[in-house]
Amino acid sequence: MQQSNSKTEMANKAHKEIPGNPSTATSSKIKLNDRSNGEPLRVLSEENWAFWKHNGYIVIKNAVPKEQAKATADFLWEFDEKDPNDPETWYAPPRAEMKMKELTGTGMVEVYNHQHLWNNRQMPKVYDAFVDVWDTEKLWVTIDRANLNFPLKPGIDKKGFIHWDYDPETRPQNVQGVLALADQTDENMGGFQCIPWLYRNYDTWKLTKPEDRDRFQPDISELEEKIVKVKMEAGDLLIFNSTEPHGIRPNKSKDKVRIAQYISMMPAEEDNEELRTWRINSWKNRIAPEGYAFPGDPRNWEQTKYKTAELTDLGKKLLGLEKW
Repeated sequence: MQQSNSKTEMANKAHKEIPGNPSTATSSKIKLNDRSNGEPLRVLSEENWAFWKHNGYIVIKNAVPKEQAKATADFLWEFDEKDPNDPETWYAPPRAEMKMKELTGTGMVEVYNHQHLWNNRQMPKVYDAFVDVWDTEKLWVTIDRANLNFPLKPGIDKKGFIHWDYDPETRPQNVQGVLALADQTDENMGGFQCIPWLYRNYDTWKLTKPEDRDRFQPDISELEEKIVKVKMEAGDLLIFNSTEPHGIRPNKSKDKVRIAQYISMMPAEEDNEELRTWRINSWKNRIAPEGYAFPGDPRNWEQTKYKTAELTDLGKKLLGLEKW
Protein backbone atom coordinates (compact mmCIF):
# COMPACT_ATOMS: atom_id res chain seq x y z
CA MET A 1 0.00 0.00 0.00
CA GLN A 2 2.73 2.46 -0.89
CA GLN A 3 1.49 5.92 -1.77
CA SER A 4 2.99 7.73 -4.72
CA ASN A 5 4.39 11.17 -3.96
CA SER A 6 5.00 12.04 -7.60
CA LYS A 7 3.26 15.29 -8.48
CA THR A 8 3.08 14.38 -12.13
CA GLU A 9 1.55 10.91 -11.77
CA MET A 10 -2.15 10.76 -12.54
CA ALA A 11 -4.16 11.08 -9.37
CA ASN A 12 -6.19 7.92 -9.86
CA LYS A 13 -2.99 5.86 -10.37
CA ALA A 14 -1.53 7.24 -7.17
CA HIS A 15 -4.62 6.13 -5.26
CA LYS A 16 -5.21 2.71 -6.83
CA GLU A 17 -4.85 0.80 -3.56
CA ILE A 18 -5.49 3.34 -0.80
CA PRO A 19 -8.82 4.70 0.42
CA GLY A 20 -8.08 8.43 0.10
CA ASN A 21 -9.88 10.60 -2.45
CA PRO A 22 -7.85 10.87 -5.70
CA SER A 23 -9.11 14.26 -6.87
CA THR A 24 -6.39 16.12 -4.93
CA ALA A 25 -2.90 15.24 -3.75
CA THR A 26 -2.47 12.85 -0.82
CA SER A 27 -0.52 15.41 1.20
CA SER A 28 0.30 19.09 0.80
CA LYS A 29 3.70 20.74 0.80
CA ILE A 30 1.94 23.59 2.58
CA LYS A 31 1.50 22.89 6.27
CA LEU A 32 -1.80 23.30 8.10
CA ASN A 33 -2.37 26.66 9.76
CA ASP A 34 -0.33 27.23 12.94
CA ARG A 35 -1.49 30.88 13.33
CA SER A 36 2.12 32.08 13.05
CA ASN A 37 1.28 34.80 10.52
CA GLY A 38 -1.18 36.55 12.82
CA GLU A 39 -4.01 36.56 10.27
CA PRO A 40 -7.53 36.74 11.79
CA LEU A 41 -9.80 33.71 11.51
CA ARG A 42 -12.74 34.01 9.09
CA VAL A 43 -15.24 31.51 10.51
CA LEU A 44 -13.74 29.76 13.52
CA SER A 45 -13.82 31.46 16.92
CA GLU A 46 -10.82 31.25 19.25
CA GLU A 47 -12.75 28.63 21.23
CA ASN A 48 -13.33 26.67 18.00
CA TRP A 49 -9.63 26.91 17.20
CA ALA A 50 -8.57 25.56 20.60
CA PHE A 51 -11.02 22.66 20.20
CA TRP A 52 -9.70 21.95 16.68
CA LYS A 53 -6.08 21.82 17.83
CA HIS A 54 -6.84 19.59 20.84
CA ASN A 55 -9.30 17.17 19.25
CA GLY A 56 -8.35 17.10 15.57
CA TYR A 57 -11.88 17.92 14.39
CA ILE A 58 -14.34 20.82 14.48
CA VAL A 59 -18.01 21.34 13.56
CA ILE A 60 -18.87 24.60 11.76
CA LYS A 61 -22.53 25.34 12.41
CA ASN A 62 -24.81 26.38 9.52
CA ALA A 63 -22.08 26.23 6.87
CA VAL A 64 -24.84 25.63 4.32
CA PRO A 65 -28.47 26.86 4.65
CA LYS A 66 -30.82 24.13 5.87
CA GLU A 67 -33.05 24.44 2.79
CA GLN A 68 -30.02 23.87 0.54
CA ALA A 69 -29.01 20.84 2.60
CA LYS A 70 -32.55 19.45 2.26
CA ALA A 71 -32.57 20.04 -1.51
CA THR A 72 -29.34 18.03 -1.77
CA ALA A 73 -30.78 15.25 0.40
CA ASP A 74 -33.93 15.10 -1.75
CA PHE A 75 -31.75 14.75 -4.83
CA LEU A 76 -29.75 11.90 -3.29
CA TRP A 77 -32.93 9.92 -2.63
CA GLU A 78 -33.91 10.41 -6.26
CA PHE A 79 -30.45 9.52 -7.59
CA ASP A 80 -30.22 6.38 -5.47
CA GLU A 81 -33.74 5.28 -6.56
CA LYS A 82 -34.97 5.07 -3.00
CA ASP A 83 -38.08 6.48 -1.32
CA PRO A 84 -37.54 8.20 2.06
CA ASN A 85 -41.05 7.16 3.09
CA ASP A 86 -40.78 3.52 2.04
CA PRO A 87 -38.15 1.48 3.93
CA GLU A 88 -38.79 -1.41 1.56
CA THR A 89 -36.76 0.51 -1.04
CA TRP A 90 -33.78 1.16 1.24
CA TYR A 91 -32.07 -2.21 1.10
CA ALA A 92 -31.53 -2.86 -2.59
CA PRO A 93 -28.26 -4.70 -3.32
CA PRO A 94 -25.26 -2.50 -4.25
CA ARG A 95 -24.91 -1.70 -7.94
CA ALA A 96 -21.15 -2.24 -7.97
CA GLU A 97 -18.73 -4.23 -5.85
CA MET A 98 -16.81 -2.25 -3.25
CA LYS A 99 -13.13 -3.27 -3.21
CA MET A 100 -12.74 -1.63 0.20
CA LYS A 101 -14.92 -4.18 2.03
CA GLU A 102 -15.23 -2.04 5.17
CA LEU A 103 -17.39 0.37 3.17
CA THR A 104 -19.80 -2.30 1.98
CA GLY A 105 -23.27 -1.51 3.25
CA THR A 106 -22.32 1.93 4.59
CA GLY A 107 -24.58 3.68 2.08
CA MET A 108 -22.12 5.40 -0.26
CA VAL A 109 -23.96 7.18 -3.09
CA GLU A 110 -21.88 7.19 -6.26
CA VAL A 111 -22.54 10.74 -7.44
CA TYR A 112 -19.74 13.29 -7.72
CA ASN A 113 -20.42 16.28 -9.96
CA HIS A 114 -24.11 17.12 -9.78
CA GLN A 115 -25.19 20.75 -9.40
CA HIS A 116 -26.43 20.19 -5.83
CA LEU A 117 -23.01 18.90 -4.74
CA TRP A 118 -21.25 21.84 -6.39
CA ASN A 119 -23.69 24.30 -4.82
CA ASN A 120 -22.47 23.17 -1.41
CA ARG A 121 -18.79 23.07 -2.39
CA GLN A 122 -18.81 26.68 -3.57
CA MET A 123 -20.59 28.12 -0.52
CA PRO A 124 -18.41 31.00 0.80
CA LYS A 125 -18.73 29.89 4.45
CA VAL A 126 -17.57 26.36 3.57
CA TYR A 127 -14.60 27.81 1.71
CA ASP A 128 -13.75 30.26 4.51
CA ALA A 129 -13.74 27.45 7.07
CA PHE A 130 -11.11 25.60 5.06
CA VAL A 131 -9.11 28.82 4.63
CA ASP A 132 -9.00 29.00 8.44
CA VAL A 133 -7.49 25.54 8.84
CA TRP A 134 -5.08 25.91 5.90
CA ASP A 135 -4.05 29.57 6.12
CA THR A 136 -4.11 29.95 2.35
CA GLU A 137 -6.85 31.23 0.04
CA LYS A 138 -5.60 29.16 -2.89
CA LEU A 139 -7.58 25.97 -2.42
CA TRP A 140 -8.99 23.16 -4.54
CA VAL A 141 -12.10 21.26 -3.43
CA THR A 142 -12.21 17.47 -3.49
CA ILE A 143 -14.53 15.84 -6.01
CA ASP A 144 -16.23 13.39 -3.71
CA ARG A 145 -19.55 11.62 -3.17
CA ALA A 146 -22.38 11.44 -0.64
CA ASN A 147 -23.87 9.00 1.84
CA LEU A 148 -27.27 7.53 2.77
CA ASN A 149 -26.66 5.43 5.87
CA PHE A 150 -29.76 3.32 6.54
CA PRO A 151 -30.81 1.59 9.76
CA LEU A 152 -29.48 -1.93 10.16
CA LYS A 153 -32.03 -4.61 9.35
CA PRO A 154 -33.52 -6.38 12.39
CA GLY A 155 -31.24 -9.18 13.56
CA ILE A 156 -28.12 -7.71 11.96
CA ASP A 157 -25.45 -6.42 14.32
CA LYS A 158 -22.66 -4.53 12.64
CA LYS A 159 -19.83 -2.71 14.36
CA GLY A 160 -18.56 0.60 13.09
CA PHE A 161 -14.96 0.62 11.92
CA ILE A 162 -12.16 3.09 12.56
CA HIS A 163 -9.50 3.79 9.95
CA TRP A 164 -7.13 6.31 8.43
CA ASP A 165 -7.31 7.21 4.74
CA TYR A 166 -3.60 8.02 4.80
CA ASP A 167 -0.78 6.27 6.64
CA PRO A 168 -0.30 8.45 9.76
CA GLU A 169 3.41 7.58 9.69
CA THR A 170 3.71 9.81 6.62
CA ARG A 171 2.43 12.81 8.62
CA PRO A 172 0.06 13.88 5.85
CA GLN A 173 -0.73 17.58 5.67
CA ASN A 174 -4.36 17.07 4.81
CA VAL A 175 -7.89 17.50 6.15
CA GLN A 176 -11.22 15.89 5.28
CA GLY A 177 -14.78 17.06 5.69
CA VAL A 178 -18.40 15.95 6.01
CA LEU A 179 -21.47 18.11 5.44
CA ALA A 180 -24.64 16.99 7.25
CA LEU A 181 -27.64 17.02 4.93
CA ALA A 182 -30.09 15.94 7.64
CA ASP A 183 -30.02 16.15 11.43
CA GLN A 184 -27.75 13.58 13.07
CA THR A 185 -28.42 14.38 16.71
CA ASP A 186 -29.41 10.81 17.64
CA GLU A 187 -26.22 8.84 18.41
CA ASN A 188 -27.95 5.64 17.33
CA MET A 189 -28.54 6.75 13.73
CA GLY A 190 -25.00 6.40 12.47
CA GLY A 191 -22.68 9.17 11.38
CA PHE A 192 -19.13 10.27 11.99
CA GLN A 193 -17.08 8.85 14.85
CA CYS A 194 -13.44 9.38 15.75
CA ILE A 195 -10.83 8.89 18.49
CA PRO A 196 -9.31 12.26 19.50
CA TRP A 197 -7.32 10.49 22.22
CA LEU A 198 -5.48 8.44 19.60
CA TYR A 199 -5.04 11.56 17.45
CA ARG A 200 -3.24 13.21 20.38
CA ASN A 201 -1.33 10.15 21.61
CA TYR A 202 -0.44 8.33 18.40
CA ASP A 203 3.34 8.54 18.88
CA THR A 204 3.26 6.85 22.29
CA TRP A 205 0.42 4.47 21.39
CA LYS A 206 2.36 3.01 18.45
CA LEU A 207 5.33 2.08 20.65
CA THR A 208 3.34 -0.83 22.09
CA LYS A 209 2.06 -1.99 18.68
CA PRO A 210 3.71 -4.43 16.24
CA GLU A 211 5.80 -2.97 13.44
CA ASP A 212 3.82 -4.90 10.81
CA ARG A 213 0.45 -3.58 12.00
CA ASP A 214 -2.17 -2.40 9.52
CA ARG A 215 -1.19 1.25 8.94
CA PHE A 216 -4.70 2.15 7.79
CA GLN A 217 -6.86 0.40 10.39
CA PRO A 218 -5.81 0.38 14.07
CA ASP A 219 -6.72 -2.29 16.59
CA ILE A 220 -9.25 -0.41 18.71
CA SER A 221 -10.19 -3.24 21.08
CA GLU A 222 -8.74 -1.24 24.01
CA LEU A 223 -10.04 2.12 22.76
CA GLU A 224 -13.80 1.53 22.47
CA GLU A 225 -14.56 3.86 25.39
CA LYS A 226 -12.55 6.66 23.80
CA ILE A 227 -14.61 6.77 20.59
CA VAL A 228 -16.45 10.08 20.16
CA LYS A 229 -19.77 10.05 18.31
CA VAL A 230 -20.13 13.50 16.74
CA LYS A 231 -23.63 14.98 16.58
CA MET A 232 -24.53 17.34 13.75
CA GLU A 233 -27.54 19.22 12.37
CA ALA A 234 -28.49 19.70 8.71
CA GLY A 235 -26.13 22.27 7.17
CA ASP A 236 -23.29 21.71 9.66
CA LEU A 237 -19.80 21.05 8.28
CA LEU A 238 -17.33 18.82 10.11
CA ILE A 239 -13.63 19.17 9.27
CA PHE A 240 -11.10 16.69 10.61
CA ASN A 241 -7.34 16.28 10.39
CA SER A 242 -6.31 13.30 8.24
CA THR A 243 -4.27 11.94 11.15
CA GLU A 244 -7.56 11.60 13.08
CA PRO A 245 -8.68 7.94 13.22
CA HIS A 246 -12.28 7.98 12.09
CA GLY A 247 -15.14 6.07 10.53
CA ILE A 248 -18.89 5.68 10.07
CA ARG A 249 -20.76 4.20 13.00
CA PRO A 250 -23.58 1.72 12.34
CA ASN A 251 -27.11 3.06 12.17
CA LYS A 252 -28.96 1.29 14.97
CA SER A 253 -32.01 3.54 14.93
CA LYS A 254 -35.41 2.23 13.94
CA ASP A 255 -36.21 4.53 11.01
CA LYS A 256 -33.71 7.41 10.81
CA VAL A 257 -31.35 7.85 7.86
CA ARG A 258 -28.01 9.61 8.15
CA ILE A 259 -27.48 11.76 5.02
CA ALA A 260 -24.19 13.50 4.27
CA GLN A 261 -21.89 14.86 1.58
CA TYR A 262 -18.12 14.56 1.74
CA ILE A 263 -16.39 17.89 1.15
CA SER A 264 -12.77 18.83 1.73
CA MET A 265 -10.26 21.32 0.38
CA MET A 266 -6.51 21.21 -0.21
CA PRO A 267 -3.97 23.82 -1.32
CA ALA A 268 -4.29 24.16 -5.09
CA GLU A 269 -1.58 22.55 -7.23
CA GLU A 270 -1.92 24.82 -10.21
CA ASP A 271 1.37 23.67 -11.75
CA ASN A 272 0.23 20.04 -11.75
CA GLU A 273 -1.31 20.18 -15.20
CA GLU A 274 -2.23 16.50 -15.32
CA LEU A 275 -4.21 16.67 -12.11
CA ARG A 276 -5.82 19.98 -13.07
CA THR A 277 -6.87 18.51 -16.43
CA TRP A 278 -8.30 15.43 -14.73
CA ARG A 279 -10.33 17.58 -12.36
CA ILE A 280 -11.77 19.75 -15.11
CA ASN A 281 -12.67 16.67 -17.16
CA SER A 282 -14.30 15.07 -14.10
CA TRP A 283 -16.51 18.14 -13.64
CA LYS A 284 -17.25 18.79 -17.31
CA ASN A 285 -18.04 15.19 -18.28
CA ARG A 286 -19.29 14.02 -14.87
CA ILE A 287 -16.55 11.41 -14.43
CA ALA A 288 -16.17 9.65 -11.06
CA PRO A 289 -12.76 9.18 -9.41
CA GLU A 290 -11.20 5.74 -9.65
CA GLY A 291 -9.57 3.84 -6.83
CA TYR A 292 -9.72 1.34 -4.01
CA ALA A 293 -12.81 2.89 -2.39
CA PHE A 294 -14.58 4.24 -5.49
CA PRO A 295 -16.62 1.71 -7.52
CA GLY A 296 -18.55 4.33 -9.51
CA ASP A 297 -22.11 4.14 -10.82
CA PRO A 298 -22.59 1.39 -13.46
CA ARG A 299 -25.80 3.14 -14.65
CA ASN A 300 -23.73 6.18 -15.74
CA TRP A 301 -26.60 8.43 -14.69
CA GLU A 302 -24.41 11.48 -14.20
CA GLN A 303 -23.43 11.35 -17.87
CA THR A 304 -26.84 10.50 -19.27
CA LYS A 305 -29.35 12.29 -17.02
CA TYR A 306 -27.68 15.46 -15.77
CA LYS A 307 -25.92 18.51 -17.17
CA THR A 308 -22.51 19.87 -16.28
CA ALA A 309 -22.82 21.86 -13.05
CA GLU A 310 -22.70 25.65 -13.28
CA LEU A 311 -19.90 27.18 -11.24
CA THR A 312 -19.61 30.53 -9.51
CA ASP A 313 -16.40 32.55 -9.77
CA LEU A 314 -15.32 30.91 -6.52
CA GLY A 315 -16.32 27.47 -7.80
CA LYS A 316 -14.20 27.88 -10.95
CA LYS A 317 -11.13 28.53 -8.80
CA LEU A 318 -11.95 25.71 -6.40
CA LEU A 319 -12.10 23.34 -9.38
CA GLY A 320 -9.00 24.62 -11.13
CA LEU A 321 -10.85 25.91 -14.18
CA GLU A 322 -9.51 29.38 -13.35
CA LYS A 323 -6.28 30.09 -11.51
CA TRP A 324 -6.16 31.91 -8.21
